[in-house]
Parts: sequence; structure tokens; C-alpha cells
Amino acid sequence: MVTENKLTYARSGVDTEEADRFVSLIKPLVEATHGGEVFKSYGGFAGLYMLPGGKHYLVGATDGVGTKLKIAFETGKLNTVGIDLVAMCVNDILTCGAKPLFFLDYIATGKLDPERMAGVVEGIASGCSEAGCALLGGETAEMPGFYADKEFDLAGFSVGIVEKDRHISGRKVSPGDEIISLPSSGVHSNGYSLIRKALFEEQNQSPDETPEGFSRTLGDELLEPTKIYARALGGVFEDFDIHSAAHITGGGLTGNIPRSLPAGCRAIIEKSSWEIPPVFAFIKERARLEESDMFSVFNCGIGMTLTVRPADSGAVIRRLESEGCEGARVVGKVEKRDGRPGVVFI
Repeated sequence: MVTENKLTYARSGVDTEEADRFVSLIKPLVEATHGGEVFKSYGGFAGLYMLPGGKHYLVGATDGVGTKLKIAFETGKLNTVGIDLVAMCVNDILTCGAKPLFFLDYIATGKLDPERMAGVVEGIASGCSEAGCALLGGETAEMPGFYADKEFDLAGFSVGIVEKDRHISGRKVSPGDEIISLPSSGVHSNGYSLIRKALFEEQNQSPDETPEGFSRTLGDELLEPTKIYARALGGVFEDFDIHSAAHITGGGLTGNIPRSLPAGCRAIIEKSSWEIPPVFAFIKERARLEESDMFSVFNCGIGMTLTVRPADSGAVIRRLESEGCEGARVVGKVEKRDGRPGVVFI
């Protein structure tokens, strides 16, 4: 049943329709800069540029942490958002099968506090170590009067490399393929404008509270760093023919799984095939959201998906588990689309 006064992403200040319109407006501007070295995949998770010799692509992605930073400011816990920053960029380039090479950060603040910012960079360095890439450099901008007191913003830039013949583009996906989920570590770094509106503004909850059924404070639960999948996927990419990969970020499962599939295919996801972590049920109840809303905003416990041949799914899952990615499982399959929605939950 539709709840009349339910909270929506738009009510929390994020207009996804306008975001889509913006993308359509800038698409011709972006594509006008492309030469023959650029792999034509506008709207994918990362960009690819062919290196001289024609055998390798450089793969690049950029992102930020978003309003998850607001919770870090309120709790004073700043050493994890740097991990989020690395994860959001590195996981994007992993969808192409790339090996992360290096990372750069951009930190902007009203007044530089060296000790606090060192804590942020500690997290960035930790994330780079987990991803197996170098923290090559960055930029710190001090902008008096631009940011609120003791607040800052973060952006990151990740670059990786992949052999042309090993590039994962989704072109091999076909009906009958199976979809494997890699579990998330929590909410990751999307949907926090809605979370903050629902929990802290409308429900007057505090990040210091420990909700019933939780083993830690709400702030700690929401600041759990985004999982970085580089170690788990490195060997999988080398040893298996992965047809496509999706990073479940803004737009949730509904928006991101179709990005990894060809236009003629859709995903059928079985809702009973994985367990949705309690934090998502807590958000759903407090924000008065429907299941479809949750799937279109949050990862709901699935941080990435891989599409493979059915004959390979068991071996891929075993390999993921051997690399520490416990809980990987088949959650759906690919069907012919025929003009129907890009993903259906059954």
C-alpha cells in the first residue's frame, strides 16, 4: 500500500529526474571531445582510453562521499570516510575488469585543520592499500567563507588498466546468464540525504543512539566504510570469463544492474535469494518507504553484481569466498528484454 506521507528522495532534496535530464544535456558536449582512443560507452561506470599500441585501456573514474560526510562531522569520526572515497572510485573501475593503479584526492575546506585532515588522509591511504593502488597525490584547497565551520568536501580520482581482450563491457551477456551478488558492508555511500532527512530530522534520532536490535550506535552503523572489492575480484578477472559487472551506487539495484547489460537484455532478481541486512529494514520503516523505493535508492545488501555463464557461477562463487568475499551467491538471471523494464524483482 502506498503511504501518502512517505519520504522520497526528491523530498530529501535529491531530484533524480533532473539528474537524468542533466546527463542528457551534457552527453553531446562530452562525446564531442572523444577521439578514436575513447571506448564508446557513455553512461557506464568508468571511462576507457586506449594506450598507444592498442593493447591496453586506461580506465578512469571519479566520485565523492556525498552527505555521508555530515554524519562524520556530527560524530567526529573522520578516519573512515577516506575509505569510502577510494571505494566509490575503485569499485567503478573494477566493473571494466581493470586493475587499480593509482588514486588522487581533492579536499576542500573553509579552514585547514591539519590534525583532522590527517585523519581523513589516513582513511584514504588505508583504502588505497586495500585496493592495491598508490596514493599518487592530491590537492587541498582552503576556501574561507565557502564551507561551514569544521566542514569539508572530498572528491577522488582513480585510474586503472586492463588489457583490451580482458575488458568487461557487457557485450558478451546473453539470456540465460546468471547474476552473482557480492555482499555490501552496509549502506555504503549512497542515499544519505534521504537517511538524514528521515532519521535525524523527521524522527529526531541521534547518531549516538543504539537502536533496538543493533550492536553499535546508529552513527557507527551508518559510517561503516564502503567495501572495496579489488582483492576479491583480481583473481576472478584473471581466471574467469566475466560477462559484465555492476557497482551498486546511486540509483540502487534498480538503476545500476541494467547499466551492466546490453539493451536487449533484462535482469530477473529473486528477492528471496539473499538476506537484506537489518539496517535497511530500519531505514525502510523510519522513512515509510516501499520495497520498490528501497531497491531504487539503496544497495540493500548487494554491493556489486557479476554476470557469468551458468556453468561458471559455482566456481566463481567458490573463488570469491576463497578471497574473503563470503556470502556471494546467485541472485538472478538474464532474460531477453523485449522493451520491458531493465530489472524485475520476483
